[in-house]
Amino acid sequence: MLAALTMVTTAQASSWNFYGSARLETMSVDEDKGSGTSTKNTVWGQQSNARIGAKVAVSDDLKARFEYGTKNGTANLRQLWGEGNFGPGKLLIGQTYTPIYTGYSSSVFDDGAALEGYGTISASRKSMLQLTFGDFKIAAIEPKTDKLTGTSTEVTIPKVEASYTFKFDNMSLKILGGYNSYEVDDTHDIDAYVLGVGAQGSFGPDYLKASAFTGQNLGTYGFKTNVDMDPTITGSSVQDNDNIGYVLVGGYKLNDMFKFEAGYGYIKGELDGSQDDEAAHYYLQSKITLAPGVYLVPEIGKRDEKQDNLGAEQGDTT
Repeated sequence: MLAALTMVTTAQASSWNFYGSARLETMSVDEDKGSGTSTKNTVWGQQSNARIGAKVAVSDDLKARFEYGTKNGTANLRQLWGEGNFGPGKLLIGQTYTPIYTGYSSSVFDDGAALEGYGTISASRKSMLQLTFGDFKIAAIEPKTDKLTGTSTEVTIPKVEASYTFKFDNMSLKILGGYNSYEVDDTHDIDAYVLGVGAQGSFGPDYLKASAFTGQNLGTYGFKTNVDMDPTITGSSVQDNDNIGYVLVGGYKLNDMFKFEAGYGYIKGELDGSQDDEAAHYYLQSKITLAPGVYLVPEIGKRDEKQDNLGAEQGDTT
């Protein structure tokens, strides 16, 4: 039944709204390796989140979208989906951001990573079936597996995510959760979950955004992380990895030409019997609008990789 579900758009669609974005990263990067050595490099090239796509309106009840990016000259699929309105709600089929995605940062460093891996609540874009009822979303998503130290994996259910967004005049509040489960070598159950909240509000020219999450074994979930969040298999038992993270972002719009933003992200993995693995990223930027659709974003920031779960210094990047 699920395999039979499909959505088709045609060349006779009433509206094709094409768009594109060329993004060039021009950064001076000073990296401390954590072992007393450092390197300085100039990063100069097209970002992997440069894109081209189209939003398609087939009818009032059928929408679709495709979007492609590029990495080192190779095209990659970012989004491809169709969504039908069946009255009480909407059914989306295809690949796009999953319900837990809560991206509040505008940081442009590292291909516009926007604090992904450093506290942003994100499992990126995945293939899924998603139902939307007003401000509530629930989705069955392509599952994630990791053999860890085993030899095989077995999956019986898809990953499941849900979110609900409360909307007010100048504020919004989002609550979210997700669960992923599979077996390693038919003997070890690897369960991963995430629970989180996000809030944002605007107050005249100022805005504030914040998100926080807690979870377990998110390295096997497909969560965007730059620290070790994998569990370990020891004999007949699984040692879980407890995870937390948060993002704080504040900004000020001076006028139509200048906008300023500062942000901080933190993430931690805590494996039973090991030292915490932590990382943080903070930045300050200005978005300068040179012309409609043309932006320059000077940014200065620092990533502190802190210590790994064995206590070794991992350095930092400025």
